[in-house]
Amino acid sequence: MSEMIKDISLVDYYERVTIDNPRDTESCIRLKKTTNARICLGRAGDRCKTETLLKFRADHGVAMDAVWSEVDETIVDQLGFFKVQTLVEDKEQYIKRPDLGRIFSQETLDGIKDNCIESPDVQIIATDGLSACAINANLADIYPILMDGLTAKGYTIGTPIFVKYGRVATMDQISEAIQAKVTILLVGERPGLATDESMSSYMAYESSTLKPESQRTVISNIHRKGVPPVEAGAQLVNLVELLIREKKSGVELKM
Repeated sequence: MSEMIKDISLVDYYERVTIDNPRDTESCIRLKKTTNARICLGRAGDRCKTETLLKFRADHGVAMDAVWSEVDETIVDQLGFFKVQTLVEDKEQYIKRPDLGRIFSQETLDGIKDNCIESPDVQIIATDGLSACAINANLADIYPILMDGLTAKGYTIGTPIFVKYGRVATMDQISEAIQAKVTILLVGERPGLATDESMSSYMAYESSTLKPESQRTVISNIHRKGVPPVEAGAQLVNLVELLIREKKSGVELKM
């Protein structure tokens, strides 16, 4: 009976070395644990090995799936997020029309004003971005840390808002609608070939559509093998304190 073909997506490539007869396997493993780069792979003649190619194609497939994935809305419901949607009607339009993913209808903005806390110190927003998997993987871990940290420092916190089919610029319209001091946007990053769970956090002081993108301060690579969400949450709380004290963010903020 022939051997079953193993599922290559289940192999830990942070440790697996595929060089034939490496001189120092332990050193290769230590190097691989420091980076997502595809190193210590070996080769077959002047080409990559079949295993290397299959792993690359598997990771590319994961990235493609992440782009078309949807946020599990039971997560945002359990955390008490107020849900809104941009002008995008479906995932295909979201991919083809980035401009529509940055804006809301007037009706939606009125709904935000009517249902969300006005003039909070901190407004938290989550949106799918280009990897809903990232929100599914990280939101439930980072949100309680944010809430506990911000509450402990005495800040007023706005009604959390989930934006379906949203892009980063939605934070500007929401901030203007409710007059938040600091706005935090948690968004799924464009997936690469390392993970589909990487999330970014964009922050801005008095975020506004009239300001350039450089108004934003960013923490990226938030996932269990990057910046762990619990650690990122603590960093965000410290940054909120800095933004409110300095009354600025982005490139104007001297770190």
